[in-house]
Amino acid sequence: MPLRTFGVIPIPAGLNSDFDHAAFDPRTRRVFIAHTARDCIEVIDHDARKHIATLPGFPAVAGAVADDGDILTTNRGAATITWMDANSYDIKGVFPSGPRPNGAAIVKRSGIGIAACIGDAHQGPTLQVINLREVTQRAIDLPGRPRWCVTDANAQRVFLCIREPSMILTARLPGLDNIAHWPLPSGGAHGLDIDHARNRLYAACDDGDLFEVDSTSGQVTNVWPIAGPPDVTFFNPATGRVHVAIGDPGVIETIDPKAGTRMQTVTAEGAHTTAIVAPDRLYVISPRHGGVLVLVD
Repeated sequence: MPLRTFGVIPIPAGLNSDFDHAAFDPRTRRVFIAHTARDCIEVIDHDARKHIATLPGFPAVAGAVADDGDILTTNRGAATITWMDANSYDIKGVFPSGPRPNGAAIVKRSGIGIAACIGDAHQGPTLQVINLREVTQRAIDLPGRPRWCVTDANAQRVFLCIREPSMILTARLPGLDNIAHWPLPSGGAHGLDIDHARNRLYAACDDGDLFEVDSTSGQVTNVWPIAGPPDVTFFNPATGRVHVAIGDPGVIETIDPKAGTRMQTVTAEGAHTTAIVAPDRLYVISPRHGGVLVLVD
């Protein structure tokens, strides 16, 4: 059975627009959405099921991540990273990054932000860690274009998808040392999430595969076909299922790793980014719907 449609939450100027990575903040119960085409962050009140704010000043924002009331955004158009309070929307800091920052993570208890930068003709791709309190940075060069990243449960390691050569790169935090490269047998590593309880990474690849990878060893432990080139990938710890957003043809692939089952839910063409709100909501940002398509997991 496909996921059940719960409704649509309109976003101002959202019809046929362009969005990227979104995140749910459990402290404020708000969803923060990167509205790339409008250089802003859109805010959804999850409990009220409505749009409550448009926050300007995030040039070509590529993603938003959240941790316990803190938001971090990657602003491709300005080569900056913004640290923001999720309740007041106050800007706590703006930090320079490498060209075209993309994937991101934030760890509030450690006071660090992580950004994977695509680079440009003058500077190659990099991964950087920012001490948000001390305003210091550490960066390493990457072997290829970075996609999304996550951290382990203790925030001792970061895991990053690299498009080509297709792999998961992992490094120890906060120093970005003890680096390892875990090749994937499918091209274009892209969406990434982690099951902290089982130490499993879920990496979706452009060539049409979802891989389960042991986050302690890098061993591929399972693989499933998916309908097309993926984007955002989320693991729902409440259901144990993995959701992969595919903008073309416009579906959500849902895989249950324990049961080995797979199903598809039709969304809309161009709906390639999502946010998970455990235990049972998947927000699909859909330009064709002009907002957020809410699905029940």
